Amino acid sequence: MDSISQAALGAAVAGLVAGKRCSPKVLLAGAALGTVPDLDVVLDYGDPISNMIKHRGFSHSLFVLFPFAAVLAVFWKRFFAKEWPLWQLWALFTAVLVTHPILDSFTTYGTQLLWPLDTPPVAISSVFIIDPLYTIPLLIPVLAAFIWRSRAAKLCGVGLAISTLYLAWSLVAIGVVKDRVEENVAGTHLEGQPVFIGPTPFNTVLWRVVVLDDNKYWEGLTSLLDEDPTIDWMPMVRGDWTFPSKPELLTDFENFTRGFVRYEQDGDALTATDLRLGMAMYHPFSFVVAEQGENQVWQLVPPVQLDPGPVLPRQIPALWMRLLGWQSIDAMLCNEHDCFRDDLSSN
Repeated sequence: MDSISQAALGAAVAGLVAGKRCSPKVLLAGAALGTVPDLDVVLDYGDPISNMIKHRGFSHSLFVLFPFAAVLAVFWKRFFAKEWPLWQLWALFTAVLVTHPILDSFTTYGTQLLWPLDTPPVAISSVFIIDPLYTIPLLIPVLAAFIWRSRAAKLCGVGLAISTLYLAWSLVAIGVVKDRVEENVAGTHLEGQPVFIGPTPFNTVLWRVVVLDDNKYWEGLTSLLDEDPTIDWMPMVRGDWTFPSKPELLTDFENFTRGFVRYEQDGDALTATDLRLGMAMYHPFSFVVAEQGENQVWQLVPPVQLDPGPVLPRQIPALWMRLLGWQSIDAMLCNEHDCFRDDLSSN
């Protein structure tokens, strides 16, 4: 999630655990500590793909955060908060640090909760990376806690309760969408194929669906407010890695994205794109991985991340209308080239 959400979560957790000891200093400390795991963004692993894959790695691991919280508690007890019970400091530091990656795991990007074990990142993908409906109900009680100090802990608890209920709702919503997608692909050649489902920006009502299909993929939007549960699919070329051997970096990239990768020739460049993040033809994580040199020979190059460009202004109201159930504007949410709607039954 974004830094504001993580800071608000850290402050609320700290305030609740502190109880009667809650104060503005505790809230500020919780807010700061709640953003600490994201400091790994300053690390450079050598190329943009590695930076993407290894972000939310060791600094988000439960195997790292639990002992780190214990060390912080002992340190803080000795030098800054001698009047606090050690158990309470440990509970506060642990809760603030651990809730950060747990919240991140609800997003699409993926969080390596069990680093260094060789397990896939946890990516529930039930909330967008920025969601005001999660953050605002959490942020307002935290800000109020700075004013009504005698009720600070209770206010923090209220904020956490509301935000947690919203996360629970997101799990219900994605479950409804999963059932709808299964009904849509049942009896077609896409039945049993890998499926990605994720929320569109800033909400848990309108959902984006991607289904892999050999050298192409099918993308569609479905809203919980749709009167007709039928999904209009947009088939797009997925491409494939055509070289004799695949670099380990791209194998890691495919594992990180769970196979939702598009390879596409763009002029003299070959790009690899994470299909989970973005929508239609707008994807923020697209990388040049090979170039065509003299004699039309392809050569691997150090990855370079492409600028996805700005979001088209007309797509913002179109997204809102689509959220409200206006299925007729699906095509507006797709850049017109290489993108068209289709019916699975005809394939």
